[in-house]
Amino acid sequence: MLEEYIVVDLEMTGIHPKVDSIIEIGAVKVQGNHVETFQTLVKPKCPIPERVTEITGITEEMVKDAEEIDVALPHFLEFSGDLPLIGHMVQMDYSFLKQWAVNLGMKYQRDGLDTLFLSRKLLPELEKFTLSYLTDYYGIDLHGHHRALDDAMATNILYRSLCTEFEEKNPKDFKARPLIFKAKKQTGITTQQIRYLKEFTKYHGIEMPEGVSDMTRSEASRLTDQMIRQYGAMVRE
Repeated sequence: MLEEYIVVDLEMTGIHPKVDSIIEIGAVKVQGNHVETFQTLVKPKCPIPERVTEITGITEEMVKDAEEIDVALPHFLEFSGDLPLIGHMVQMDYSFLKQWAVNLGMKYQRDGLDTLFLSRKLLPELEKFTLSYLTDYYGIDLHGHHRALDDAMATNILYRSLCTEFEEKNPKDFKARPLIFKAKKQTGITTQQIRYLKEFTKYHGIEMPEGVSDMTRSEASRLTDQMIRQYGAMVRE
């Protein structure tokens, strides 16, 4: 079992790190017998999709006064230091952390260990490998599923349960390895995108979303798609 590590879980507006935003970070830091937790909501630059609110319970009202990513992420990175990451499908969380670190001009590279990979390899007889299924299998309480800190805390217990049962016979599987995700800094919103959004909001009689000028090109594209789905396309005569 690793002596020092960070268990991390994120909630996001979608699954694509180049265009979606982090809306919550939760983590458990273990250093020997010392355990600390970290939790923060994050104000995204795009609206939270209804489906995400249904799953997580995180609403626009909850994040309206939250820290933005350029404040929240450095706070998390300071908390986590250089410790290896553990997560359930940790590659997904790592890809978001790295993409947004790069967007903010920071370097980010970590080793990691995935409880989803471990579970699939070591418990192949199970029907499912979701966090909720595995915590039920091990009798782990999972309150507030799909909230970042609750999931991180449950994942920590899952990791330790897997270590207890399998690490002695499978030590190589429990070694942290470099996590790989190629991230390129996202370019800023274009003049053409800003012009289109101004025309769109005027056409539909709605307010321009906050923070548009600070968005990346990908974020602006995602916002435009969301607004078209919600309000309909402009009809030009």
